[in-house]
Amino acid sequence: MDDQGVRRRRFLGAAAAAGAGVVGLGALAGCDSTAPAPGGAASSHAAGQAVRDSVLTAQQAEQARPGNADWRLGPTGPQQAIEGYTDQVSVLRGEHFALHASTTAPGFTVSAYRVGWYGGTQARLVWRSARIAGRLQPAVGPDGSTRTVSTGWEPTISVDTADWPEGAYLLRLDAEDGHQRYVPMIVRSASAAGRTLLMHGAATWQAYNVWGGYSLYQGESGAYATRSLAVSFDRPYDGSGADKFLVYERALVVLAERLGIPLAYTTGLDVHRQPEVLHGATALLSLGHDEYWTPQQRAAVTAARDAGSNIAFLGANTCFRRIRIEDDARTVVCYKTDYQADPLYGRDDPAVTTDFRAEPSPDPESSLTGVIYEGYPTDAPYLVHAADHWLYAGTGVRAGDSFPHLIGVEYDRVTPSYPTPRPIEILAHSPLVCEGRSSHSDSAYYTVPGGAGVFASGTMRWVEGLMAGTHDDGSDHLMDARTGAFVTRTTENLLTAFAKGPAGHHLPAPRDNVAQVYS
Repeated sequence: MDDQGVRRRRFLGAAAAAGAGVVGLGALAGCDSTAPAPGGAASSHAAGQAVRDSVLTAQQAEQARPGNADWRLGPTGPQQAIEGYTDQVSVLRGEHFALHASTTAPGFTVSAYRVGWYGGTQARLVWRSARIAGRLQPAVGPDGSTRTVSTGWEPTISVDTADWPEGAYLLRLDAEDGHQRYVPMIVRSASAAGRTLLMHGAATWQAYNVWGGYSLYQGESGAYATRSLAVSFDRPYDGSGADKFLVYERALVVLAERLGIPLAYTTGLDVHRQPEVLHGATALLSLGHDEYWTPQQRAAVTAARDAGSNIAFLGANTCFRRIRIEDDARTVVCYKTDYQADPLYGRDDPAVTTDFRAEPSPDPESSLTGVIYEGYPTDAPYLVHAADHWLYAGTGVRAGDSFPHLIGVEYDRVTPSYPTPRPIEILAHSPLVCEGRSSHSDSAYYTVPGGAGVFASGTMRWVEGLMAGTHDDGSDHLMDARTGAFVTRTTENLLTAFAKGPAGHHLPAPRDNVAQVYS
């Protein structure tokens, strides 16, 4: 199982690099294993509508501005050629952040691109620095019993975001020798009232980051046993610098902005620290790979759901790992299978960092997501079951229609032996084989008494599917343009419906079909 966890990290890292198209688990479940913050939209409809109108006006003005097609990355060169990180994962508009950069080139510039639709160019240049003198900052190794890599680099430049609209940004570092690399940054929203909130999975980005030879999956030797038990944001990301964002999040940002629904931006870490951002949100979007959550983040999202905020889980393996954040949210802690070594073990078991479903304080994620993570790796067609569901309106699908390769590389399913909200409707039921064993992936939809609707795609490739058949898809999963059109229209239906308020109040109720599907 430990070796499987390492292979999983390597596979997902390779898939991310391929999907980014630079130009353009410890123990896993078996494949056939059958004090919350207030939130929501129902109690703040009037105020929410005023906010929606104001936000829409600002968003329309922003999207009317011309984009810049040159945002895509050129050659990255060796890791040391140009790389960097920011001293904060996110900022509010008008706040400053520090960029810590290192390069072998004599100089470089920084360009900040805001991701959006922009008439199809998909990003706009918001700011560009003057020339900055290059400096190669020192190499570092793991520190302490947790084998944490943290650079301690000197700051290179302080950046003012006074003129930066809320949103997801790619900072592109352009070295004078032609090498480039990204640094992600979120300009977050103080409130999501009346808006659809995109929750970026920064903790998951960092968990898989192997910069300096260590991640939560492996040590420098590649072995699971020598992995980090805590990882730091005070280091660059490996690869392009933003692989997880590019593959599992960017396409959803572009689509949501094209639809013109009122949007807000945050990260899972910020939901942990400021759960009030969820108050009055019409919907919350968890993106393509959002595995690592704190208990506080989960409690806040659950409370928002119960108060009427719709939720979409647009990936798989969501909310699987229970983590702790330390050092003013600069460190992500997860002992996983070594949970007995966690300093909180036996003292505060619900805070021990391992899988949510695991001992010493099991709390399976399915009570929130409706589905349970089951396995890796797989590759299978997505098989439509409830073709008449409102989610599939306008797609032209019939029961039994399939979309090759849309299920993978990890998957979830409805498993009533775990806590599962009811009624719940299985919308797609896709046969697959994982590690030689037969099972299924499920897309599912349920509602709660407060009116919120909750959708789970059941596949990690959902957001990638938005790019299928385009020059951004990387062609690594062989998904075609037909699949891209299906995922796009289905996601459009989902986002526009959820943006109208509690789905249970204006859409047909889920038809519980679990017994029928699994009979």
